[in-house]
Amino acid sequence: MFGIGKKRTPFGKWLDKKGILQEWIVKETTLNKFTISKLANKTDHIPSGRTMKKILLTLRKIDPNIKQDDFWRL
Repeated sequence: MFGIGKKRTPFGKWLDKKGILQEWIVKETTLNKFTISKLANKTDHIPSGRTMKKILLTLRKIDPNIKQDDFWRL
């Protein structure tokens, strides 16, 4: 089971719901594991535009309807 006892962001909750490991996102996006961890756990962390784009392009391999607003309100 994923995310037990952790406060999760909408991004983290989505990963948990789909059963996707943060390590997979790291591998696919080539982003730092600490960046992905912050995005999954810290509700006040907003990614840069470049980071957001990498994540969204990767997640669209799984769900082509993913939008930025699903995870981050700017």
